[in-house]
Amino acid sequence: MSTCPQYIVDYMHEYLDGEISREHEQQLKKHLQMCSDCRQHMHELSDTIAFVKSAAHITAPPHFEEEVMKRLPKGKNRVGIQRWLRRHPIVVAAAVFFLFMSATMLSSYSNDEFSVTKQPNLIVEGQTVIVPEGEVVKGDIVVKNGDLIIEGEVDGDVVVINGQYMASTSVVTGQIEEINQVFEWLWYETKAMANDFVNFFKD
Repeated sequence: MSTCPQYIVDYMHEYLDGEISREHEQQLKKHLQMCSDCRQHMHELSDTIAFVKSAAHITAPPHFEEEVMKRLPKGKNRVGIQRWLRRHPIVVAAAVFFLFMSATMLSSYSNDEFSVTKQPNLIVEGQTVIVPEGEVVKGDIVVKNGDLIIEGEVDGDVVVINGQYMASTSVVTGQIEEINQVFEWLWYETKAMANDFVNFFKD
């Protein structure tokens, strides 16, 4: 059998599948008459196919599937988590909202573009924002990816993100924040969103 050509084995499979041509069938029968090993192998293949075909008619006993399912271990953790999620939809919604907002905030934090809030009396030179001496800016100033120099007065809050705040004799009536870390940025954005939310309901 080991010395016989591979195409003889292929012919056996074609024969058993019912797809063999007349020419190949004649070559196979001629070879089987001369080779006892191939003849034995052919009988084994035929017996295997006959067994598989007879086993196809075997059916499972009644309620077999139900009994097997009863004996399987219960997925308690998964069911428990699903039940908890269904009972606390507000927590789930808040978590999803926080996840998306964090992703949005991080993407805006990684944006390297220079920006500054629109306020009158500001001088912008490259990526440096200047409040000139003798000038009063009424309102908040937020500078991102740039520096802020205050020589005059700001009647509001000052926030510098990824930059430097420089002042000598300046007057700032509000809070001054320098944000240079991702977590500081997230905290700043969260506070800003909370303030907007509160102001919305106040209005």
